[in-house]
Amino acid sequence: MRAPRARLLYAALIGVTAVLGLQSRRYADALPWWAAKDAGDALYATLAFFIAGFLAPRLKTASAALAAVSFCFLIELSQRIHLPWLDAIRDTRLGALVLGQGFHTRDLFDYLVGVALGVAVELAVRRTGARRATGRD
Repeated sequence: MRAPRARLLYAALIGVTAVLGLQSRRYADALPWWAAKDAGDALYATLAFFIAGFLAPRLKTASAALAAVSFCFLIELSQRIHLPWLDAIRDTRLGALVLGQGFHTRDLFDYLVGVALGVAVELAVRRTGARRATGRD
């Protein structure tokens, strides 16, 4: 069986990803047009993947990816629901960051890209750790 994920590492990945995601929104004007919105959405999904790995360190990579994609898709689809109390939450800064504000089909693609990025980082970390453990560094 594969070793569980290192929670300290995943906490760091969560922190770095959250900061990058917030900065991608803050400095959207400085980014190329194609990255201004997509980067934040992709990083949101990457963050969801790292959170899944942190919360369930023994979860298979594919299962963590499926959980993250499912979560992001559900959040995006929930943006088609407009209830006064839900819209009031979305009108706050934190509510907008977590729940979004409007449904966009393109965001679904961004989430797939973001989870793929998280998977790539995880696989690279595991490969690096395996090389160090066997002395092939």
